[in-house]
Amino acid sequence: MSLLIANHLSKSYGALDVFRDLNLSIPHGARIGLVGVNGVGKTTLLRILAGEEEPTTGEVQIARNCRVGYLPQRPHFSHQRTLWQECLSAFAPLLQMQEDLQALEARMSAGDHSEETLAQYGKLQEAFERAGGYTYETRIRQTLQGLGFSESDYQRPLNKTSGGQQTRALLARILLSQPDLLLLDEPTNHLDIQAIEWLENTLKEWQGAVLLVSHDRYFLDQVVEQIWEMTPALEIYPGNYTAYLHQREERYRRRMEEYEAQQAFIEKEEEYIRRNIAGQNTAQAKGRLKRLERLLETARLTPPVKPRALRLQLTPAQRSGDLVLRTQGLAVGYPDERRVLFRVPDLTLRRGECAAVIGPNGAGKTTFLKTILGILPPLEGEVVLGASLQVGYFAQAHEGLNPDHTLMEEISAAAPNLLPAQIRDYLARFLFTEDDVFKPVRVLSGGERGRLALAVLALSKANLLLLDEPTNHLDLPSQEILQAVLSDYEGTVLLVSHDRYLIDALATQIWEVRPEARTLRVFEGTYSQYREVLRAEEEARRAQAVTVKPAEKPAPRTTPSRNKERERLKRQQELEAEIQRLEEQLAALSRALETPPPDPAKVHKLGQEYLHLQQTLEQKLHEWLEGEGH
Repeated sequence: MSLLIANHLSKSYGALDVFRDLNLSIPHGARIGLVGVNGVGKTTLLRILAGEEEPTTGEVQIARNCRVGYLPQRPHFSHQRTLWQECLSAFAPLLQMQEDLQALEARMSAGDHSEETLAQYGKLQEAFERAGGYTYETRIRQTLQGLGFSESDYQRPLNKTSGGQQTRALLARILLSQPDLLLLDEPTNHLDIQAIEWLENTLKEWQGAVLLVSHDRYFLDQVVEQIWEMTPALEIYPGNYTAYLHQREERYRRRMEEYEAQQAFIEKEEEYIRRNIAGQNTAQAKGRLKRLERLLETARLTPPVKPRALRLQLTPAQRSGDLVLRTQGLAVGYPDERRVLFRVPDLTLRRGECAAVIGPNGAGKTTFLKTILGILPPLEGEVVLGASLQVGYFAQAHEGLNPDHTLMEEISAAAPNLLPAQIRDYLARFLFTEDDVFKPVRVLSGGERGRLALAVLALSKANLLLLDEPTNHLDLPSQEILQAVLSDYEGTVLLVSHDRYLIDALATQIWEVRPEARTLRVFEGTYSQYREVLRAEEEARRAQAVTVKPAEKPAPRTTPSRNKERERLKRQQELEAEIQRLEEQLAALSRALETPPPDPAKVHKLGQEYLHLQQTLEQKLHEWLEGEGH
């Protein structure tokens, strides 16, 4: 059964057609990624499906009682509500039930013990419990923590927060309200890797349907089961993003073969008709001519067209030395404050390697790059760069671009020897054509600034690239091309990014900033290998954290009051959550024992932990059963 159906949707602004005659349906449980080049109409389509905008033609039908949650790219809060109050608004019906329960409790405390009042209270309390009345505050905290908020943010008015914080706040409220259909426009914007991974796991377990627009390829791979590509028609591909890439190339190849085969057939028929139209086989030639005319009118194929793509080349002017970067006793931080953000173990980066620097927002990754570049001095220790290095730097905020320059002037400043016609040709390779080249840098969008910064970077001929979030604001085709170019790049790359797809494809080392420990962890290997190590460490930590608590002597039973009954139900829900956690830990430990380590002492330790964990689980189950038998 479909939650949403759209028929013959079109959207135009004056003479400009954004898209025409789209038909689509979103079934229950769907996980759909909507992709396409910037400007093709993805956000417009999402707004129409969410009821935020009217289509020019066509209609959208939403199933009865289907609740839709819509996350725009740039939400705005003008009210004075705090973050906590905004999240509480997702539970408005539950809060009303809580007030009604409190009013009934007040009546009973005042002496109203009528059967009608007690029955009303019991019925309402049962509904309150079923709706999560004893757990909603825990759910709010878990969601806010997952999206990267700290407790100090809870009472902050949302109209005083940044655009990124407002986006995360609205996403939190939408998730807490548990709509049947989620429409998410770039939900991973403003999230660090840890928060993105939390959102991935949340959406994988989502009970409803999800349609999302995202430039995060790794996120699409993890979450979606179908790709809709706007071209601006709607092409549907089963599977995740990686599957879509393979199918798209295969579909293009097949269509090109069909087109070329038809062109060859047309040429062959036209040649036969020319040779025989006035000869002995004139009747046959005329018959073929009619059939050919009918084919050309009703079934002529057009050649498949690939959208304009970035044409980027990164070619070092010379070969660097084998040792590119070395640090000794390095401490990174802000010189004015003399505050150490993190300390760096002695690093070595060699020619041809790619080190990816990852970590939460605000951890100091950009500060680390600026320290390596010499823009900021180290608080302690030193950075030593190798011989014959020519460094190229891509800044996250593109602060190297002059906002008062036109695009022509910006390229001319980077390559003074280029003639105006050559500059225009060069800018066309980065999708800037016609009057675009005379725009001032200050009016460019984020994606346009990113492409211009790449154009300037390519002119540097650097053999060491320091890239700070290079895929931010780039559309998916441009990200794919940048990744392919960096894969073939013959120099060395130091990459700061939240783009796990790019990191997994390029990185030979992972450098993770850990702000809580004020250190940088170094792992030699790919991102996928690093994830496996982290997963194994987490499972081991959970197993070691298990402690045995003595069984508590059950309290003598008494006839509970209504308030005590609420406390009992709350305790039962807490026990259920604890039991689920213990069962997960027990399963993780079982998997560890299936492939035991070679050290017998470690095997014995794992076995002891398994027994302790099992005993704790049995105690909690016993306590839960005692509570059920109240």
